[in-house]
Amino acid sequence: MQRCSNPTHTLSLSLFPHYSPISSDSIPVDIVADRRRSATEIAGGGGVDRYRSLLMGSNSVNGFLESPAGVHFSGLHLDESQLKSSQQEKKPTTSPKEYGHREPFVIGVGGGAASGKSTVCEMIIEQLHDQRVVLVNQESFYHSLSEEESSRVHEYNFDHPDAFDTEKLLSCMENLKHGRPADIPNYDLKTHRNVSPARKVNPSDVIILEGILVFHDSHVRELMNMKIFVDTDADIRLARRICRDTVEKGRDVRTVLDQYSKFVKPAFDDFILPTKKYADIIIPRGGDNHVAIDLIVQHIRTKLGQHDLCKIYPNLYVIQSTFQIRGMHTLIRDAETTKHDFIFYADRLIRLVVEHGLGHLPFKEKQVITPTGAVYTGVEFCRRLCGISVIRSGESMENALRACCKGIKIGKILIHREGDNANLPKSPKRHLR
Repeated sequence: MQRCSNPTHTLSLSLFPHYSPISSDSIPVDIVADRRRSATEIAGGGGVDRYRSLLMGSNSVNGFLESPAGVHFSGLHLDESQLKSSQQEKKPTTSPKEYGHREPFVIGVGGGAASGKSTVCEMIIEQLHDQRVVLVNQESFYHSLSEEESSRVHEYNFDHPDAFDTEKLLSCMENLKHGRPADIPNYDLKTHRNVSPARKVNPSDVIILEGILVFHDSHVRELMNMKIFVDTDADIRLARRICRDTVEKGRDVRTVLDQYSKFVKPAFDDFILPTKKYADIIIPRGGDNHVAIDLIVQHIRTKLGQHDLCKIYPNLYVIQSTFQIRGMHTLIRDAETTKHDFIFYADRLIRLVVEHGLGHLPFKEKQVITPTGAVYTGVEFCRRLCGISVIRSGESMENALRACCKGIKIGKILIHREGDNANLPKSPKRHLR
């Protein structure tokens, strides 16, 4: 059974979230989806008219109130799949699904040395100035060289996959992907060693991973939402490398050419170029291709601005659409529906939300003695329940919560909005119980 290690568990129930349009087929709420068919589906459907006559019959209302799919025990909704999953011990987790963290958009930028990767990253960051962007360079994850390797540094191949600490890179990227801060190594390119302190990076909206071999490891690739390969002519890359190494690093041209022919070019042909096939987008000419970068930024903005709440909030669950739910949605949206019918069907939808939400709470095993003396192994909530109603929208859900959880205590909270001058509503007594 599920362990009750946490002292409290919070469940948020919402019928019509104010920040999302309501689809005609689903109710966005923090609940688990019901996998069972409704009574109307079993009966074969028959349209809204048949549905209305079914529910409004003399004996159908009571049956309708007691007809939520699944077994009930003190307001707890359980089905077979939940019972099976609850029997497995669950370990504590800090995943975004538990805390509602919005996963960042991870971009991988690969390509040969001096191909223009850094320029492309800088242009993307510049255009995403209104978003939080973090740049992680693969060079930070080079292995520290030993004394012997440092003495023969010109014979060390920095373009080989084994030169990088891929496990450390994967660990840092997983932390950032799941909303946790990461310590990025501080690699000194002069001493070729990691120095303290490490760079602490907090999760952001966009994470860019840049490096020559960022697509080489499959586990790192799986963390990326977009993979960009910067494709630049080999002669241009060589000319840039000569200019950069001679000016910035003080090396002579002959040494640069020897290293290029011995390590850089073979590594590009053997390891870097084959990763081009994993790229979603290939940018010819690197930073000179402004059109490609503009299109990439536009796509990123589209992804960041999407309103699919299930993608933005991984802990959000949507009730599976059934004829029963669609029929009730049809009735409450119909302009000709009477006030009495509207309230009845709205309460029915709210009760479905509450029942499925309760099934998402933790529970523990409990044995009881039946009137015949048999031992029945059932379940009960891990802890006592209480409700908090957010004024005013939350008040419409209180009756359903009381109907599902007998004797539950419900408190009220008023969220102050700017401009209200911190005053209570004109009739505060109506909101105090």
